[in-house]
Amino acid sequence: MESLVSETRTPIRIGDRSTSDVVVRIRTQDGRDDWFYCHSQVLIEKSKYFADRLSENWPTCQILDSRNCVEVYCQESEFDHHVSVLRLLYNVIDGFVDDMWHGVKNALGILQVAVNLGCPQIITACVDYLEAVPWEESEEEEILKIIPRLGTQVEPILARLLPVKQSAIMGIFFSTIRFATSSPPPIMNDLKSSAQEQLEYMLTEDDDAPLLAADDEIKSEVKDCVKRLFERFNNLLEALLCEMELFSDGGKMHSFQSLLSDLSWACQILCKLEIMRELVCNWTDASDKIVKVVKEASPTAELIETKLRVIEVAAKILEAIGYGTVILPMAKRLHMVKVWLPFVRVAKPLIDSVTTARDDAPTVKMDSELWQSLESTFVSVILALPSAEQAEILTEWLGNEHIQYPDLTEAFEKPGEKGG
Repeated sequence: MESLVSETRTPIRIGDRSTSDVVVRIRTQDGRDDWFYCHSQVLIEKSKYFADRLSENWPTCQILDSRNCVEVYCQESEFDHHVSVLRLLYNVIDGFVDDMWHGVKNALGILQVAVNLGCPQIITACVDYLEAVPWEESEEEEILKIIPRLGTQVEPILARLLPVKQSAIMGIFFSTIRFATSSPPPIMNDLKSSAQEQLEYMLTEDDDAPLLAADDEIKSEVKDCVKRLFERFNNLLEALLCEMELFSDGGKMHSFQSLLSDLSWACQILCKLEIMRELVCNWTDASDKIVKVVKEASPTAELIETKLRVIEVAAKILEAIGYGTVILPMAKRLHMVKVWLPFVRVAKPLIDSVTTARDDAPTVKMDSELWQSLESTFVSVILALPSAEQAEILTEWLGNEHIQYPDLTEAFEKPGEKGG
């Protein structure tokens, strides 16, 4: 059969009775019955269903003007999609399809009809559209219900939902942890915070398994990254101890605070992976230097925020010690109490005195739960000390002007009967 397009030199269009040689009759069980004047050339070329029914092996009935009639039965909810497919059989010829999908839900309906009617060009165009556009959650649920039933030709739609290979996830994790523990320019701080949040998500267990299994390779990489982070922190400490006047410089203060924030975040990751020991030991060894730097720094509003960040990290380190997550010798545990107990009880009234109404107030506030948790941690650490050391701490506490916080009453309810 020669092309009608060649004969008329004009595009053939659905509904053109003057060139139509077949009627497609779309019918529903509800009595809807619409006729569409079509062209056998288009239908046979673009649809296996119509090619079969217009072949010599399939009986057809003649209607007006000797036109063949092909009936298509469908549900009422599918009627418009069948009409769309008929129109697309013509539009795909001219390539004008991008503006005819009218959203994911409509495209899904068209795709199901195209598969049923065997329309490969429409299927390809529909798959390309659905594979490229964003989906709402409800649309994704519908896609997961429908697409698996339609065969391999539509599988590209599901590519974004396929599980990622573990090796690829590990590669993402390694790149992200290195960036999250680095010290990029301040302009990249928001991106760094997003990276840290993503890492927490990857390691978090909820109703589903975490994205990443924390094996030895993962733990080793995290430990190495945190080790390098602490080395930068310790190098800054050393520099500040040598030239304390530099600490009044805003850049040095910001760097110190930024590293403290990163260490506080790192504690959460290390705790999830149960690899806190190295950071706890390093912080314990550096505690004297940390306290000295903060005590000797110039008193500014930024110093309050620095003390807050120092206490946040110290609280997490002390918690790991106090509750047996990391086992340290008695001498080191006693040292941590003697260093951080005086620092915290002097810092708390100063921090509490700063109100958010002040223009120079710190941007970070320590919540009451953290103060309570830190108080309980001190009690736990003290209770694990020998009785003589407990008595020494009790004597010093009772004679101190800052007796209100932390309240160590619980640790000394029965002096001499606790500890060991």
